[in-house]
Amino acid sequence: MSALTAPRALVAPRPTAVPRARRRTTRRLGPGRAIPGGAALGLLALLVVWSIGSATGLIDQRTLSAPWTVVTTTGELLEQGRLQENLAVSAQRAFLGLALGIVLGTLLALVSGLSRVGEALIDGPVQVKRAIPSLALLPLLILWLGIGETMKVVTILLGVFIPVYIHTHNGLRTIDSRYVELAETVGLSRWAFVRRIVLPGALPGFLLGLRFAVTGAWLSLVVVEQINGTAGIGYMMELARTYGQTEIIVVGLVLYGVLGFGSDALVRLVQRRALTWRRTLAD
Repeated sequence: MSALTAPRALVAPRPTAVPRARRRTTRRLGPGRAIPGGAALGLLALLVVWSIGSATGLIDQRTLSAPWTVVTTTGELLEQGRLQENLAVSAQRAFLGLALGIVLGTLLALVSGLSRVGEALIDGPVQVKRAIPSLALLPLLILWLGIGETMKVVTILLGVFIPVYIHTHNGLRTIDSRYVELAETVGLSRWAFVRRIVLPGALPGFLLGLRFAVTGAWLSLVVVEQINGTAGIGYMMELARTYGQTEIIVVGLVLYGVLGFGSDALVRLVQRRALTWRRTLAD
């Protein structure tokens, strides 16, 4: 029997073309991978614009000194020793106020976050203080404490402890209640509960508050150092204003900016290292 007369059942069917499956492409919705050195790109762009404006005359030298003038002035201040001396005084004030503010804000947040009685007594006054800018209290602080170092440190402290308290308290109150129930089930002691559940749960909020706190410390320092100061970066800037030395004022502003940016970058580094167990869009 030939293939032409063979029954259809014995003839092998032709393979039908199988349509290719469309390749599914997943669209990335996040911000993407971090750019190495990305934080410095905006600063570099600002420096380029500043340099071009100064070189072309669009920026008046009497209003804003050129970058190269600022660099030259910084070198002269370093040779005279003025910059190091004033920076040391400013750093001491800022770090002392920051340390005291962190301790106070953390302690108040723990008492308020772990006790309803503590929250009733503490949270209200702290929220009232939050609504009052620390710099608005300067006239009262001057009457109470005078115009010496104590007033300056207390002003920085008041600008620091509020963000530490707010974010740490929020971190405590947003701890998953299932962890608390688990701690009660396994019979953890009060100290073990604080050490194993409370502190790790509040750490993200505390570090976020710390970022605001370090910036707030330098912001408060800018103002208090210009009030009857005898040393510090702010005093150096105020003295330069009296003599019309714009370049020294700009040196002080740049220095404040570098200190604030560096402090925030340091806290962010600690934040990334301490919270490696979290996966966020920042990773």
